[in-house]
Amino acid sequence: MAEPRIRIDIDGPVATITVARPEKLNAFDIDMLKELSAACDTVEANATVRVAILTGEGKAFSAGGDIRAWAGMEANEFGHAWVRFGHRVFERLATLRMPLIAAVNGHALGGGLELAAAADIRIAETQVKIGLPEAGLGMVPGWSGTQRLVKRFGAQAVRRMLLGGEVLTAAEAATLGIVDQVVETGTAVEAARAYAARIAARGPAATEISKLMIAVANGEDNGAAVEALGSILVAKTGDLKEGVAAFTGKRPADFKGEW
Repeated sequence: MAEPRIRIDIDGPVATITVARPEKLNAFDIDMLKELSAACDTVEANATVRVAILTGEGKAFSAGGDIRAWAGMEANEFGHAWVRFGHRVFERLATLRMPLIAAVNGHALGGGLELAAAADIRIAETQVKIGLPEAGLGMVPGWSGTQRLVKRFGAQAVRRMLLGGEVLTAAEAATLGIVDQVVETGTAVEAARAYAARIAARGPAATEISKLMIAVANGEDNGAAVEALGSILVAKTGDLKEGVAAFTGKRPADFKGEW
């Protein structure tokens, strides 16, 4: 059986998701996208996990999509099986219930930057290069490079990388708010663990709800976030308990407006 290329390690309240295809600079193919989606489900289902770290194995964070995985696809297959599916997986990652820290231990280009952008916090090593080279290949970003990145970092930063082809250093990315912290080579995961400990020490319910509220304020995932918040609130009410009891008891509900 092949080794998983998306690894999960759980240490107390911290889950670490590692993209493990170092021989291909952690470039994604379809099977890896499926593995990443499954990893999100596994991490989110673990009630002990309060924060997650995302990183890459070897010298790269992620080179994005493996060109060999999509180059031979017909246009319709490329748009649906590759772009739309990858977009959904990255959206799943971005909307994990717990905060996500990207330990950017190597270059994050194209889909690799889109992957890092799904995190709430990005810690990059000083040697890292960041950019959106898609237009140089005659293509456009497909995993939210023109959507989530603009909302989180601003349109001008994305214009410089995508239209101008600028490749940023970690320090330059930090001045634009793309990177939150720059650390020495080889220390991104260590720094991410230290930051994860800070998050894990805070109120988990308040942290989870705060993440949802920030997403709403930033115009991300409004529908799901609002409904999740509303459902969490209603789930704690006496009225819901009465409604369920009435349904199971096959009687009219006697709602009292109990919160």
